[in-house]
Amino acid sequence: MPLRDLPAFCRDLGLILGTTAFAAPLALGLVGNTPAQADERADEPALEAVERFLYEQTRDQGAEVVIEVHPPSAELPPCPSPEPFLPRPSDSLGGRVSVGVRCGDDGRQVRYLQAEIDVYGRYPVLKQPLSAGSQVMPAMLRSEHGNLSRLPRDAVREPESVIGQVARRNLAAGVPLQHRQFEIKPLVERGDQVVVEARGSNFRVTREGTALDPGGAGDLVRVRFPDRELVRARVVDKARLVIEY
Repeated sequence: MPLRDLPAFCRDLGLILGTTAFAAPLALGLVGNTPAQADERADEPALEAVERFLYEQTRDQGAEVVIEVHPPSAELPPCPSPEPFLPRPSDSLGGRVSVGVRCGDDGRQVRYLQAEIDVYGRYPVLKQPLSAGSQVMPAMLRSEHGNLSRLPRDAVREPESVIGQVARRNLAAGVPLQHRQFEIKPLVERGDQVVVEARGSNFRVTREGTALDPGGAGDLVRVRFPDRELVRARVVDKARLVIEY
């Protein structure tokens, strides 16, 4: 049949079969959902539940969080009443993570979804290069903003955690710092004569004693006074310790 006669043929066929009977299947074909769209809708409750769960888990990080949950690659049945959980709760939430989802009221059906978590915040870097053996002082550090999820696993997040420590090797400026690059500089050695300051809201008393443990800034060490009294005090400087009440 010539193509120019096709519209007339369709019109005549509609008259023979009845317009409604002919048009209904066509309309269903236009508004119906493809299998892929139906599967996507079936996955939506689980995907949304995982996204909410991850935002809740990362809330205490106090930074900007971007989460992308990947749909499952295989065709899966619907997941009613999804309950997400972390297969390994001890893992840090950053980068690519796996999240388990229990489906149904009994939670017997379990599936796993992959998600990408990017956490943006601030972290310290050196203003100038630091040579091995040098002590880190507050004025040597500045703050950078970036994707914390892309930092090394033992990256320094808080400057206070390395202030007072010494570099194990030469360090460059402007790059993420790692805890393994530093070591605590002992401010008190075992057998040292130290000054212990006991202080509270209305008093301040100092006594001299002998350190029984080595320690760096912030460490608790034992100190024995001449009268044999034994206390634990926190190291704050070279040969100086504090007890706060």
